[in-house]
Amino acid sequence: MSRHLLVVLASLVLLFDAAASTATCPAKGWADWQQTQMRMLSHDGRVIDFSDPRQITTSEGQSYALFFALVDNNQPLFNNILQWTQDNLARGDLSSNLPAWLWGKKEDASQGVIDDNSASDSDLWIAYTLVEAGRLWKIHQYASLGQQMLQLISSKEVADIPGLGTMLLPAPKGFVDDGQFRLNPSYVPPQVVARLAHGFGEPWSQMYRNVPRLLIETSPHGLAPNWTRWVAQEGFKPANDQERTGSYDAIRVYLWVGMLDSQATDAQTLKDHFRAIGRFVDAQGYVTETINVMTGTAEGNSTAGPGFSAALLPLLQKSSIGPRLFNAVDSPREQPLGYYNQMLTLFGKGWFEGRFQFDKDGRLEPSWMHCQ
Repeated sequence: MSRHLLVVLASLVLLFDAAASTATCPAKGWADWQQTQMRMLSHDGRVIDFSDPRQITTSEGQSYALFFALVDNNQPLFNNILQWTQDNLARGDLSSNLPAWLWGKKEDASQGVIDDNSASDSDLWIAYTLVEAGRLWKIHQYASLGQQMLQLISSKEVADIPGLGTMLLPAPKGFVDDGQFRLNPSYVPPQVVARLAHGFGEPWSQMYRNVPRLLIETSPHGLAPNWTRWVAQEGFKPANDQERTGSYDAIRVYLWVGMLDSQATDAQTLKDHFRAIGRFVDAQGYVTETINVMTGTAEGNSTAGPGFSAALLPLLQKSSIGPRLFNAVDSPREQPLGYYNQMLTLFGKGWFEGRFQFDKDGRLEPSWMHCQ
């Protein structure tokens, strides 16, 4: 190995160690979040995905932005995002209507809801963030609205699946057919479900007990699928390519697991299981875009964007490839990140920098609680 390469590697390790050692109180000013606001967030609180010609807004984007506004201790922005979401996606009332998942330019050139089915992962994140905003900012109205949303989610998006038990369906419509239940493992972050289980009992307590089974049994090689299918009397039976492939949905499974508190129930088992993804990180710190989770092999030659590397930082930060991932995330880039890569970066890098953590019961611990 050349002396120059040794110096470069040593520098990366020092940089990685320095970032990790200051993670409890991050540098003031969250540049990544500020860039997101400038590039993707309208003045009235709408997250715009410009990669789609319809300039779409998803309930997912709104839920993540709401969470990051809380992490950043920005209540006025939080209110803007919440108000736009309620007015435009929930017919003016989140306490009675789950938000439509897709909004943007319609075929007649007007703007509005394109698909009124809700997305349960986004609904769960919004409800969780409202509950935590109520607790952290001591504002009862937020917590009350979050609890009302949880009741809606429970009645419309939670099912008692024969042989599996209580689980979150991806949406109220379209995912149950003739004894088959189509599920998305990335839709149930263990720390989010843990917080609901410890704070609100059933059905969340039963769901929390079932989440590790869902995550582990659908990933026999430690590689998460985008989607899976539960068949009555047979169990998990992937039936199409999406259910055999891990890519843009599945990357969030490693992110959620990596951010689990070490004392959380099943945290070590889940972390050990999913560290298998580390085999698919290249020398530059990027992860393969698409993986066949049933054969445990990469598909195609594409590498994913830096957001994927950021998503793996919490899980693999202490491994030998941690410095490579950090470099892939933190290196200067010519083009700004698109919507999804930016959101993954805010989660993964933001957690790594110590801007927020989750405790063993899933409660959010933003750095502003203890950093001046």
